[in-house]
Amino acid sequence: MRFIRKTNYYQDIQIFKHEGQIFWYTCLVLTLFFLPFFLSDFYLGELALVFIYAIAGIGLMLLTGYTGLVSLGHAAFLGIGAYTHAYLLNLGLPFMFSLSISVLFSGLIGTLLAIPAMRVTGIYLAVATLAFSIILEQILSHWVSVTGGYRGMLVPDPYLGDVSLKSFTTFYFVCLIFLLLSILIAINILRSPTGRAMTAVRDSEISAQSMGINLNSVKTIAFAISAGFTGLAGGLLAHKIGYLAPDGFNLLMSIQLLLMVVVGGLGSLHGAIYGAIFIGFLPQALALLRDNLPERLAHIPGLEPGIFGLILVLVLIYEPLGIYGRWLKVRSFFEEFPLYRNSTHKRQRSFLKTERLR
Repeated sequence: MRFIRKTNYYQDIQIFKHEGQIFWYTCLVLTLFFLPFFLSDFYLGELALVFIYAIAGIGLMLLTGYTGLVSLGHAAFLGIGAYTHAYLLNLGLPFMFSLSISVLFSGLIGTLLAIPAMRVTGIYLAVATLAFSIILEQILSHWVSVTGGYRGMLVPDPYLGDVSLKSFTTFYFVCLIFLLLSILIAINILRSPTGRAMTAVRDSEISAQSMGINLNSVKTIAFAISAGFTGLAGGLLAHKIGYLAPDGFNLLMSIQLLLMVVVGGLGSLHGAIYGAIFIGFLPQALALLRDNLPERLAHIPGLEPGIFGLILVLVLIYEPLGIYGRWLKVRSFFEEFPLYRNSTHKRQRSFLKTERLR
């Protein structure tokens, strides 16, 4: 068992809690950088997709996991980032410049959405974001002069200066670097006063407001940051799929993103990464399942959304802390053995009056 002795306040907001984390995270990053020398192009493409999902998961985790705002329309921000980036590339703008504009534009749309959405909470907020996603899908379908409508939009090959980013290996490194930067930015946001205010709003809006926190400002900032991260993921996803269509950013994609953060573990950046790995390799598992099912069952309409919903319900019932929560329990068992108690991770009853009033 590791005992961490804290002697000052700044130890609570350090990026790494102890030297062991520095060692293991360094080994993980080095392993990811050397993987392209041992894996085929297929697996590099799948890992790049996992990195893109992880960036989108970080954005949704900041909104849902750390601020407590449920969104069923984050596929819309993914589509905004993808279409904006592809449109600017078709105009001849550089890769980094168009990607930056897509991030800023997605954040701006997220801010504008947050202004009316702040009037509602809970399930009503989820319905409002779902309505926004449906509206955006219709805009992408009928704004033919910009998006190409149902014909879709071809995404140009990415170039960084004169260097092509089209190859699997190069695109893998681009996605990995953006993921590492996104994790670092998210960690620093959570360490800042804004991040602590977001966590306070999630825990108890009444208590946060009594401490002088402006709820609307914090929620609007959370929406903007979350939309910006998701827009970045959308820009990278555009190069991964190569061709954009309006039906690619529908309700199923929003459910996948929500499933990612819930299954991974709400309230943890680790959960966003674990959830991205789960979602990234779930289609291959579903393809294998279809091959082994009877023909009648394999061609049932809506089979994939049904399986996503079933997994979400099972996780909420049997493992509400997600994959990362299960890992914490396993780690605690080995650290505290033989003194581990099964009641260590049980939910504690809330006795705060402000919590009962919510």
